Amino acid sequence: MGDAPPKIISVLFWSQANGKEPVREWLKSLSKEQRRIIGEDIKTVEIGWPLGMPLVRSLGKGLWEVRSSFPNGIARVLFMMFDHKMVLLHGFIKKSQKTPSQDLEIALRRAKMLEQSNEK
Repeated sequence: MGDAPPKIISVLFWSQANGKEPVREWLKSLSKEQRRIIGEDIKTVEIGWPLGMPLVRSLGKGLWEVRSSFPNGIARVLFMMFDHKMVLLHGFIKKSQKTPSQDLEIALRRAKMLEQSNEK
């Protein structure tokens, strides 16, 4: 195999004040196959940013989602671009077509916390 294409952006996991990284922990709870698919999708964003549908969709308010599908379901990883980095804010397995409002709220809250912590 040749060299991998260079990454245009890098990925960071949003972390809580106590150092916990909810998206990383969520990923660890998934099956190996689900993790592989989501990882490949995130890598595609790293080397291809900016991307649009079907892989990436803007949710407004500076939030984006990576749209991963596997045989038994759909996952979403919500992220924001910050300092030329893709910050993974929240991940979940989707049960319906619409992104659940509580999942959107979690991501928005984390985005706000990230912005505030960098203003100091």
